[in-house]
Amino acid sequence: MSNLSKRSTVYLETDIYKALKIKSVETSRSMSELVNEAVKFALAEDSEDLQAFEDRKNEPLISYEQMLKELKSEGKI
Repeated sequence: MSNLSKRSTVYLETDIYKALKIKSVETSRSMSELVNEAVKFALAEDSEDLQAFEDRKNEPLISYEQMLKELKSEGKI
């Protein structure tokens, strides 16, 4: 861990803790490394989702009912 790291207490479900501990041993990586990687992945995924919303904000809205009609008329359902 770098000198810039911050300490935090995280409570994990017992089974998740056990799985994380096993993965840590099997991959020769610390539990902190694995948790940091998982959090970074989750944050990146959120960022991608937010960007997708931003990219599509000017698209016209369509109701669920209208979408069903279109899918039926195109023979997709």
